Amino acid sequence: MLLAFERYGADPSEALRQAQITPALLRQPQARITAVQMETFSRLAMQQLDDEALGWFSRRLPWGSYGMLSRASLSAPTLEVALKRWCRHHALLTDDILFRLSVQDGAARIQIEERRALVPPMRELCLLTSLRNLHGYASWVIDSRIPLLETTFPFEAPPHADVYPLLFPSGPVRFAAGPAGFGFDARYLALPQRRDERALQAMLQHGVRLIVLPYRRDRLLAERVRELLRTRGAGLRTAEALAEALHLSVRTLHRQLRDEGVSLQALKDEARREQAIELLRRTARPVKQVALAAGFANEKSFARAFKGWTGLSPSEFRAREHGAA
Repeated sequence: MLLAFERYGADPSEALRQAQITPALLRQPQARITAVQMETFSRLAMQQLDDEALGWFSRRLPWGSYGMLSRASLSAPTLEVALKRWCRHHALLTDDILFRLSVQDGAARIQIEERRALVPPMRELCLLTSLRNLHGYASWVIDSRIPLLETTFPFEAPPHADVYPLLFPSGPVRFAAGPAGFGFDARYLALPQRRDERALQAMLQHGVRLIVLPYRRDRLLAERVRELLRTRGAGLRTAEALAEALHLSVRTLHRQLRDEGVSLQALKDEARREQAIELLRRTARPVKQVALAAGFANEKSFARAFKGWTGLSPSEFRAREHGAA
């Protein structure tokens, strides 16, 4: 960003002062600034230079360009339509980079095609910020944190690579790994767009925050927990194990599920019920083995829970199912 000031022949002193970034801090190669300082300095730099791209591209993107881009996607019915519009309309702002959305094998991927050689010192921040901007906007549109399967960058890992997992949470961040981009569960594409003009105006007051801070709420968390319990339930019996697999704290896991109107215990009971019913229907395994496979300590507690679920004992349920067949 300081290089952008240099490119435009502008003085960054006032923006640095308001962001409380001191000259002494700038002289420290390993220094760090807070998210608030980053947000403040980014906003002031974009406004003072009248370039939301901060000198990356062959033309300025005047202050308000990304707000206009957000507004153009506001009437989209789903996230998929909103992202397709974003990718298409971004090319009207600049064709130095192009965004592409693709879907394959249940995974959606956003990828950046570099159409012009970006200045090396600015290239990293350009690609990083462009991906964070789109990920933040996508999460805001559906009011849901979108966990990433992986994020890739074409350059070698920088000295400050430890910052990247904070900006691109969940999946791994890979360097020297092909075009810049990220992948996520394609089911998020079908979620409805939840915002209106009033919400957009409020968001634009702190639009840079979407780039700096990851979104928190995840509206598909319950589905992701169900899938983990279904596919890896034997190794994820505890809240701690599930939270670790989801890259969340236990407290956050419980809170976000509560926000979705479901509890972890209810999801675990649901998974155990489905597994038990499937084993009773499809196999001849003894009830005791079914109980253990479904995560119960003994046959008695399993029988009590199963009767609460179905109104029948496991043996009665199996007899009825086999009789119906």
